[in-house]
Amino acid sequence: MKIQLTVNGSRYEKDVEENRTLLRFLREDLGFTGTKEGCGAGECGACTVFFNGKTVNACMVLAVEADGGSVETIEGEVKDGKFSVIQEAFDRNHGLQCGFCTAGMILSVKELLHRNPKPTEDQIKDGLEGNFCRCTGYTQIIESVLDASGQLPKKGELHHA
Repeated sequence: MKIQLTVNGSRYEKDVEENRTLLRFLREDLGFTGTKEGCGAGECGACTVFFNGKTVNACMVLAVEADGGSVETIEGEVKDGKFSVIQEAFDRNHGLQCGFCTAGMILSVKELLHRNPKPTEDQIKDGLEGNFCRCTGYTQIIESVLDASGQLPKKGELHHA
């Protein structure tokens, strides 16, 4: 089946098998390898992308469902060769280690900050539910979100539940 969609502002038209996931289509057919496959069951968040303005697990969406739609991957976060505010905050606060979860985490943070520009720690935890990280213990991720939202407390003031 031939589909047309916009990815990171560029238009694509490709033939795709009806059972191909959006994740496989983005990675293998279009070369957007920043989107990762963790669990393949919509549980880990590594494959999070924006689809028509909302975050989705790309492993759970068929490419044919994206026909006529708009997708944003982590590659779309870099503008004019510069990281987004969220990417810079993750870098500054060591919010990533191995990097496997980072793309999905950053896009989930983007959606969270769009809905709530000044989230509390608990709201950050709720907003990142479904995005798993095995390396950081989440402390640095929470600090990265607070930094990106302009409310990073001074060292030692962050309370952990």
